[in-house]
Amino acid sequence: MPKILLFNKPFQVLTQFTTEDDKSTLADFITQPGFYAAGRLDYDSEGLLILTDNGPLQNHLANPKFKMEKTYWAQVEGAVTDEAIRRLCEGVELKDGLTRPAKAKVIPDPTLWPRNPPIRERKNIPTSWIELKITEGKNRQVRRMTAAVGFPTLRLVRYAIGEWTIDNLKPAQSKLLEVDITVPEPKKSGPRNGYGQKRKTESRFKNGRKKRLPKGSLKN
Repeated sequence: MPKILLFNKPFQVLTQFTTEDDKSTLADFITQPGFYAAGRLDYDSEGLLILTDNGPLQNHLANPKFKMEKTYWAQVEGAVTDEAIRRLCEGVELKDGLTRPAKAKVIPDPTLWPRNPPIRERKNIPTSWIELKITEGKNRQVRRMTAAVGFPTLRLVRYAIGEWTIDNLKPAQSKLLEVDITVPEPKKSGPRNGYGQKRKTESRFKNGRKKRLPKGSLKN
């Protein structure tokens, strides 16, 4: 049975095990061998990251085509309007295309650990919290979505991926689970030529009859 690690990634940790600079990586926290991240979480974002020791499951969890719902809590600058929530729910036009419709709502301030360093707050400008559920993974998507509707993200925490959450996990803590999940088999493609294109299989039969070959052709 495949295993997963639920990891509450702290702020300013890379979702990789090696780096050429002095930034913190997963190697500073994950000691179990053979586990790799199923997807990514930005360096400046916090919250749930799933790692697994199973390749097909890793692809299933990370690949947007399987539409695994991800839940984010975003602290944004300003008092969020109903119009902004409506736009988030309908889809937001970004430079790389229109986002899928999301589930969005304003939520009370969640009970979270203090961030170090704390967010930058401006005097006389309130902040709000939005819960945003999406099923795709464009680069820095949540931050770009909230900015596009007029409310820049100040702090971003991923609370859940599918049924898994960061409940009872403090920053830098992880929990090992065995999962009983059916991973779709990858589609098998036909043989390909040297250019990556599918080969066309030529048939000498048409409508159940053998085709006549031109004179002089080889009968292989």
